[in-house]
Amino acid sequence: MVSVILCAAGSGTRANLPENKIFREVCGLSLLAHVLSAFAPFAEEIVVACRAEDEAHVIPLLAPFPQAVAVRGGATRAESVQRALAAVRGEIVLVHDAARPFVPAKVIEDCIESVKRFGSGVAALPVTDTTACVIDGKIDRIPPRTTLFALQTPQGFFTEELRAAYRRAAEDGRHDFTDDSGVYAAYIGAPRIVAGDRANRKLTFPEDFAPPARVGFGVDTHAFAHRAEFDRGIARCNLNYIRLCGVTIPSDRALEAHSDGDVAVHALMDALLSAIGERDIGHHFPENDPAYLGADSMELLERVRKMVYGGGFFVQNASISILAETPRLAPYIGQMRQSISAALGGATVGVAAGTNEKLGYVGEGRGITAYAAVLLGAL
Repeated sequence: MVSVILCAAGSGTRANLPENKIFREVCGLSLLAHVLSAFAPFAEEIVVACRAEDEAHVIPLLAPFPQAVAVRGGATRAESVQRALAAVRGEIVLVHDAARPFVPAKVIEDCIESVKRFGSGVAALPVTDTTACVIDGKIDRIPPRTTLFALQTPQGFFTEELRAAYRRAAEDGRHDFTDDSGVYAAYIGAPRIVAGDRANRKLTFPEDFAPPARVGFGVDTHAFAHRAEFDRGIARCNLNYIRLCGVTIPSDRALEAHSDGDVAVHALMDALLSAIGERDIGHHFPENDPAYLGADSMELLERVRKMVYGGGFFVQNASISILAETPRLAPYIGQMRQSISAALGGATVGVAAGTNEKLGYVGEGRGITAYAAVLLGAL
């Protein structure tokens, strides 16, 4: 039986948050919910060590996980682990920081297998920077980098051995251990490491809680209108040009649309809206609303950009691909890139244009399709 101890009794003061950081939502879930979900497939028992003042908030989060229980933690991490160990029933125990919400399944699996084979399994990453031992502000020595690893959690052991190690540390009055591997190394033996993962980072400081990058994708199509349709009042367009990426391009056939028909900008707006979890342009700028008849799509794009900014993001880069048999777009690519980059606050923008090799409605010259992808960064 595998048990898991989640250390969630810290105050999280370094994160400068109004509540314990384990309740902070990242990608739509609290840190604690992320961690519980990660370990649930591997553990028959999960013991969450939390502060007394957080219990009322923690317990409801455990409801979807029948194997999870809460215990009150102590004043230090070591004391919290000791209290949780008293409640553990499994032969193997993994201790994990609840502030590491993105632990990959493979790291958990490898820790468990290492405990079975070697008696311990500690997630660790090789140090890539030169590391120095410093005394009084001066470098005392520089250990060989090949021998240095940054320790993560989970850290796995046979439960009785970890209990014995903590008991002896308490008897000796040792409170200087910062993790379980240190206690184990002092009283049981040298722990075995397994490969950690850079995604398994600990969220500690305010900047660690910045929204992650967002990706969005959009696509739009507009049909060409024929003169007969225009003469009958069916087509809603100008027959002398089309607009793509805010650039006016001469054309003997125009795109039918309620607005100015800028199919590339429409695709881009949908990409931006999807990246922030909003509904598409048809919802925000409906075709049956007279207010948008003949609307300038670049002005609508500015409104969408403000929505992105208001959500705490900026556009890092955008990529637009336009499929059109006619008109020829190559001479206008530079203008289109500049137009969109300026509209997005200086973002890196790529615009590509091509035909559809005479295939389908694009190849037959019956319309234009545009695709757009965006990458948003946190402000």
